[in-house]
Amino acid sequence: MKVAICGAGSLGTILGAYLSQADVPVQLVTHNLAHVEAMRDRGATVVGTVQMSVPVDARTPDQMDGPYDVVFLMTKQLDNEGTLHFLEPMLAEDGVVVTLQNGLPEPLVASVVGASRTIGCTVAWGATFRGPGVSELTSAPDSLSFGLGVMPEVPGYKTEQVRDLLSKMCPVQMERNFMGARFSKLLVNAGFSGVSTVMGCTFGQAAADRRSRVWLQRVIKECLDVAKAADIRIEPIQGIDVAKLLDYDNPVKQAVSFALIPLAIKKHAGLRASMLQDLEHGKLTEVDAINGSVCRLGAEHGVPTPCNDTVVRLVHEIERGERTWGFQNLDEFED
Repeated sequence: MKVAICGAGSLGTILGAYLSQADVPVQLVTHNLAHVEAMRDRGATVVGTVQMSVPVDARTPDQMDGPYDVVFLMTKQLDNEGTLHFLEPMLAEDGVVVTLQNGLPEPLVASVVGASRTIGCTVAWGATFRGPGVSELTSAPDSLSFGLGVMPEVPGYKTEQVRDLLSKMCPVQMERNFMGARFSKLLVNAGFSGVSTVMGCTFGQAAADRRSRVWLQRVIKECLDVAKAADIRIEPIQGIDVAKLLDYDNPVKQAVSFALIPLAIKKHAGLRASMLQDLEHGKLTEVDAINGSVCRLGAEHGVPTPCNDTVVRLVHEIERGERTWGFQNLDEFED
């Protein structure tokens, strides 16, 4: 098979290192020329909870040479439609795009390349870009997994091929209720990524601080309420029923949920949200695809989402230079 990782940033570099180490011929594609040159000279270097340096095939988009059997889509969603129109002519006749992105990207991907060429995938681990050629794995090695969407339009052998590729890095869960799996990842991203981004801290720091944990809990609660209204059954994450643990409808359950939040994120406590990393580098974020998707679905089903609305507003204000990240932003939730 001919394989490409489109968007070889923090996550894509690590996936590419694992695949290359397993002798999979994969192209790591990114617009970051300094990153490409560093990987060509020294390989893809992974630090953090895993240490490795692996020779890889790094390229810029203009050097792509399809047709590709599998494209792992790991770019930001800010220009998904343009990226997909660029990729579509380079897909093999039965080639597929695998959506290793945040939020709910599958409908747009399917509208461009076709439902029979779209495979959804959730990523249950995190990474931080440390500089040209170097990415830090911030999740514990025993906590890494993928959730692969089983879609009836996609030929079965293609799904199996993608599963086999991803399993060279870590376990792959085949998700029959893929929207439920997507939403379980979405509520984690909306809660931990959203709140930690406006505070400028790690997931663990956001969970440890009792004041920020209140708002983190409420962001997650809004996600749970929206999912119920939309008739989405949230799937467990790595065997943990997040909805059951963190949902509440009385003060006792609310207190239990509050106490469990730091434990729920323990193995990923060192994670810095990709949105925060974008802000630190002066880039626009995917907040509209993460917390914003909860807000839109909530509005569609008549569920108020004031805490997610606040995250979206604060992140956009930081993008525009009207405020900076920090614990002082918690005052905005109380207002």
